Amino acid sequence: MKTENTRNTVLFIVCTIAILILYQVFVMGPQAERQRAAQTAAAEQTAGTAAVSADGAPAAAPQISFVGDRTEALGTVARVPVRTPTLQGSLSLQGGRIDDLFLTRYRETQDDGAPPVELFRPQGMEHAYFAQFGWAGPNIPGGVPGPNTVWRLTGGTTLAPSTPVTLTWDNGQGLRFTRLIEIDEQYMFTVTDTVANLGTAPVVIAPYGRIERQGVPADLGKNQILHEGGIGTFSKGDGYVTTQLKYGDWVKKPREQFESVGGWLGITDKYWMAALIPPQSETIQAEFRVTNASTYNIHEARILGEARTINPGRQITEVQHLFAGAKRNEILSAYEKQYDLPRFIYAIDWGFLFFLTRPIFLLVEFFYGLVGNFGVAILLLTLSIKLIMFPLANKSYESLSKMRKLQPHMEKIKEQHKDDPQAQQKATMELYQREKINPLAGCLPILVQIPVFYALYKVLFVTIEMRHAPFIAWIRDLSAPDPTNIWNLFGLIPWDPASAPLIGSLLGGGPSGGFTLGLSVLAIFYGFTMWLQTAMNPPAPDPIQRKIFAFMPVIFTFIMAVFPAGLLVYWAWNNILSIAQQYFIMNRFGAENPIDDFIARFKKAPA
Repeated sequence: MKTENTRNTVLFIVCTIAILILYQVFVMGPQAERQRAAQTAAAEQTAGTAAVSADGAPAAAPQISFVGDRTEALGTVARVPVRTPTLQGSLSLQGGRIDDLFLTRYRETQDDGAPPVELFRPQGMEHAYFAQFGWAGPNIPGGVPGPNTVWRLTGGTTLAPSTPVTLTWDNGQGLRFTRLIEIDEQYMFTVTDTVANLGTAPVVIAPYGRIERQGVPADLGKNQILHEGGIGTFSKGDGYVTTQLKYGDWVKKPREQFESVGGWLGITDKYWMAALIPPQSETIQAEFRVTNASTYNIHEARILGEARTINPGRQITEVQHLFAGAKRNEILSAYEKQYDLPRFIYAIDWGFLFFLTRPIFLLVEFFYGLVGNFGVAILLLTLSIKLIMFPLANKSYESLSKMRKLQPHMEKIKEQHKDDPQAQQKATMELYQREKINPLAGCLPILVQIPVFYALYKVLFVTIEMRHAPFIAWIRDLSAPDPTNIWNLFGLIPWDPASAPLIGSLLGGGPSGGFTLGLSVLAIFYGFTMWLQTAMNPPAPDPIQRKIFAFMPVIFTFIMAVFPAGLLVYWAWNNILSIAQQYFIMNRFGAENPIDDFIARFKKAPA
């Protein structure tokens, strides 16, 4: 009896921990995020702005007002169009800034006519976001090109994979700066800066690159299960270390500096990233910097290269790269190999279970290549996992089937020794030993499934391949919750539950950002499969535990309703496969099960 209670206690603890984790993620987490957002908004109302010094470093500036029109923000200074199969926008001859980019293969929403995703935004607009390259050096006659320097376009007219552009600037004191900008078919810019000393005295300068984001949009930095903010990989000893700075931590650490040979750093969002890539053999000074301005915080990722001397009549060249685009696994992997970048693939936040998360993604992607549908690929992944765990699950279901078959004997032992717990326990253990039953075997598949569940959730949540990936019928985005809702009869009633006064956030479903009472078709189907699987297990001996386990499918139906549809597809299909396997084993052992009971009652029902 004690062993039986131990099994049920373990199950209860596992379920309780899962509920607490989900409650923290979907209830307490969003509440805390809303509080932080309110505090941030209040702080930004009393904040200030910043300008940029000649060497590219932020400096204090008077308060400014933002323009809402992009054309006005692009300014009157000439621009160079950027046209590739994946990017569209322009770069400014003022400062040579790459500050106007859209990702043409991705849309903001799935609605017809939705605009492409914006990556970079020009100075003057709220939440400006751009990249810039240049040179820094003290006491240089004539200076170096700064953020307001207007370059001359001396080669090319449009930046495209087959047509680079050339910019030049002369400081009037013997230094001539030439910049060749190239771009590939995906998201990599190559910036080749050449400085020629035509004067009579040597000069010492150092190359730099920086990515600047002015303020943080409200929808960024609020997710607890993924990283958004500063990111970089730097050399350390004989290896490399990856540093991540969430926006909140970044503000608390206004200057984080690293010395590295090679590496990379930048600013990452959930699906998109801008990253600076120096020559991998060069020693650099890398820095994450936050400047507290009166209107917004300026977040800057910066690289300063080695200082070098240019003697009269000589010139030097520096080649830097800028990644600005979508964090697709195959693209990052290709760049990692092409440029020998350390851990570039981990710009995708695979999480602490990366040894599970990434293989699961690669397997899903493999199946997608075969069937062309990520939903079907998830079904095949589930089947593969079930096959791998088949022997373990078989042992578990055999024990559960034997225990269910022995329920009458268990009740008889309880009745015979109801006043002697020790004798009851001894008789129970003897029964288990005689029948070769391991009561704890039923817990193992549940424990093994938990990390797989989390890893798949991570894959659905952070990989751009899953973004807007359709499955069947109404499921148009596997990375988002099922849009159907029981409160409008799954769309039959022309009413949006989220619009209901006072309780709309509870009825509206997953997109509201917290715990809801919304129930979708997938959630109800999942709940049914969980109930059926629970009903096939031997009942708990304790009446209170029995009621708790009977109520668990209802609780998890509401909890799982806010999860991505792809996760519900996985879990419901996993339950179906488990039910089929368990049903076969129970029939083999002659154990009673609810499916046979239902079939028997259906056959007896009058026509």
